[in-house]
Amino acid sequence: MTHAGYEVATYATAQQLLDNLPTETEASCLLIDVRMPGLDGPALQQRLGELGSTMPIIFLTGRADTPVVVKAMKAGAHDFLIKPVASDELFRAIEKALRHHQVSRDQESRLSGIRDRIAKLTPRERQVFDLVIRGKTSKQAARELGTTERTIKAHRQRVMEKMQVRSLAELVSLAERIGIVG
Repeated sequence: MTHAGYEVATYATAQQLLDNLPTETEASCLLIDVRMPGLDGPALQQRLGELGSTMPIIFLTGRADTPVVVKAMKAGAHDFLIKPVASDELFRAIEKALRHHQVSRDQESRLSGIRDRIAKLTPRERQVFDLVIRGKTSKQAARELGTTERTIKAHRQRVMEKMQVRSLAELVSLAERIGIVG
C-alpha cells in the first residue's frame, strides 16, 4: 500500500511484524508505538536488534516518559515523537531515518566488498596481508614466513591488486574499516 508517496506496511501486533520482517533491500524505517498490546515498543526494539535488523526506529508515544525515551535512544532509536505529531514533523523524521538507513546500507555494502576481496586472497597472500598491515617490512615478513624478500614483494603486489588499492596507506585503511587493525 502506498501512503503519502511511501510504500507502507502495517502490522496489528509486534509479533506480526516479527513473523513478517521486511527485507532491508531498500532504505526503510519503522514507526513503532511505545505502548502496544503484547510486546511493547522497547521490547520490540530489543528483539529486532537481536535479529540483526538495521532499520531505523521512530518511536511514537502519547506521553513523554523520560526513562523510556532515554532507554530507547540509548538502544539506538532514531527519533522519539510525542503524539499528536504534525505531518511535516513526521515526514521530516521519516526522511531523516531513510537517509540514515541508506547511508548505513551503502557503508555495509562497501565493507562487505572489502571482506569479499580479503576472502579471495590465497592463504599465503593473507599471511602477507596480515604482516604488511601491521607494519612489517618485506624483509621482516620474509624472515617470519621463511621465504625471500623478493617472494614477499610479489605476494604483496598481488595483494594490492586483489584489494584494489594503490598504496600501503589505502590497504591499512581498508583493514581498519573492517576492524582487522585498530
